[in-house]
Amino acid sequence: MNRLYADYLMPTRLPLYEDFIRAAGNAGYVQTSVRQYVHALREQGPRRQQKVVIHRHDIDTDLRTARKLFEIEKKYGIKASYYFRLSTLDFALMNEIEEYGSEASYHYEELATFAKKHHIKDPAVIQARLGDIRDDFARNVGSIEDRFGRKLTTVASHGDFANRRLELSNTEILKDRALRERCGIECETYDRSLLDNIDMYISDRPFPQYYRPLSPFDALGQYARICFLTHPRQWETNWIENTRDNLFRLYEGVTW
Repeated sequence: MNRLYADYLMPTRLPLYEDFIRAAGNAGYVQTSVRQYVHALREQGPRRQQKVVIHRHDIDTDLRTARKLFEIEKKYGIKASYYFRLSTLDFALMNEIEEYGSEASYHYEELATFAKKHHIKDPAVIQARLGDIRDDFARNVGSIEDRFGRKLTTVASHGDFANRRLELSNTEILKDRALRERCGIECETYDRSLLDNIDMYISDRPFPQYYRPLSPFDALGQYARICFLTHPRQWETNWIENTRDNLFRLYEGVTW
């Protein structure tokens, strides 16, 4: 019943997102993208007393709501990072995001995709095929950059049911330093160099939890450096997109 409510009946929560942006601004927080924060760390070093909210959006599904999040951010002049899967790439929206000054980049999942495509359920076999998987990642990054006309410098790993079953994260792909240099990737959003410079990492969750480990509103004032990860699906129902995604996940689970 919780999934039914979250996917089809939940009222929009977008006004709450706008409330948080206002609350963070009123509390003196700079609100920025992953890329901007990474560059600030490199240029200025850790600034433990700086109050900052790093906005990260993983666009697993629902471009309609992603655009609504973007329009809210433009209203308040804040910046954020948007990470698009291959299935959600929208170069028109991505260019609008970049031209505004926020970040549009890649939500990658080649390890899970490879496992499902080749019907591999043994983690050891996946580890042995990481060279092929990394080549897939490099090709996809190059293809996106060619079509986008912009360089990708930070990327974010997607979490798929296949990763949970294999107990292998897509971040395994970027444990290879040579691949990072080959693709020009400066930061993966789960890098320790980034996470060690964040005091509180908050992710949205489906109804009824909504946030983990605590509400972003409660984090304001308690923590100086906050990363707030959101997904469009958790903020507004889109029954067409949710139905399509639910059916595709069911299909993948059956055929893997």
